[in-house]
Amino acid sequence: MTREQFVEQVGREQAHLRLFLTALCCGNGAEADDIAQEALIKAYLRSSQYDERGQFSAWLMKIAYRVFIDSRRKQKHQQQLPLEKAITLQGNSKSDEAFRYQELHTALATLSETMRTSILLHYMQGYQIKEIAEITENSEDAIKKQLSRGRQELKHILER
Repeated sequence: MTREQFVEQVGREQAHLRLFLTALCCGNGAEADDIAQEALIKAYLRSSQYDERGQFSAWLMKIAYRVFIDSRRKQKHQQQLPLEKAITLQGNSKSDEAFRYQELHTALATLSETMRTSILLHYMQGYQIKEIAEITENSEDAIKKQLSRGRQELKHILER
């Protein structure tokens, strides 16, 4: 893959990557940006290893997911404070929508990282179960269970 092809592909996927990482990081945009930057650097350095028969977005998400997991491991060792879970509500006309978004965001934050990742990749990014299994290096059955349990937990949390 040439540099120009890489830049073109990243341009198409950058918004999806940032959205996925922001949700995965429980709304912490700064952390998501740091992870995205590191993932893009790693992807560029490994672009010669990309198999063009595969889907570029899935390859990039897999790298980003691994960087996210590495980041979480480092945080556990450094005993950092929990992530901020609140969002700022602005404007009266959109306050109900913002409140529902905040509820969903908070509910997603309560899920395990693996469950949250599967939910976000499937419902926000539109990946198929097989692709999620590749990205997260889990079996398809494990992904199906994570999606099912994640939906149940979200339903339970949001019905309170």
